[in-house]
Amino acid sequence: MSFTLYTQDSAPAEAREELADSLKNFGWIPNLHAVLAEAPPVLTAYKKLHELFQQSSFDQTELTVVWQTINLENRCHYCVPAHTAIAHMMEVDQAVLEALIKGSPLPSDKLEVLRDTTHALIAQRGDLTDDQLTQFRTAGYGNRQLLEIILGLAQKIISNYTNRLASTPLDDAFAPFS
Repeated sequence: MSFTLYTQDSAPAEAREELADSLKNFGWIPNLHAVLAEAPPVLTAYKKLHELFQQSSFDQTELTVVWQTINLENRCHYCVPAHTAIAHMMEVDQAVLEALIKGSPLPSDKLEVLRDTTHALIAQRGDLTDDQLTQFRTAGYGNRQLLEIILGLAQKIISNYTNRLASTPLDDAFAPFS
């Protein structure tokens, strides 16, 4: 299947403002945004979900754990390096990043429970066991955070699935993190 990498000039009119915003924020139009411009409401939804997830109760490290758990589960060739670059910008501890990529233990039990719960939500399609819910709550999380993980999943389904369908080329800025 062939997808177009749209520019501000070639994009559908309804996507041009979103692409201008991407250019302003990043200094370039990320290839994911260029692909999503094909369907302007999807581009808008993706960017809004990203913004909303960043406003969740999760700190920068927890955001990264949720994002990368989903990215790795979906084997997204684009989002894993992109979110590694973003994590570097957010100054997430390198030990966390390495543990996520390698699948090794995270530096805290709380982060490990967050990764396990995110993975379980994906694998079990939201049907967590009582034991899983107890572990999540014992770690200090609650229903709000369960719903916020689902928000992160909604965002990442758009990007992960799009990148797999489109074979989105990795941006030069993210290449060092691949």
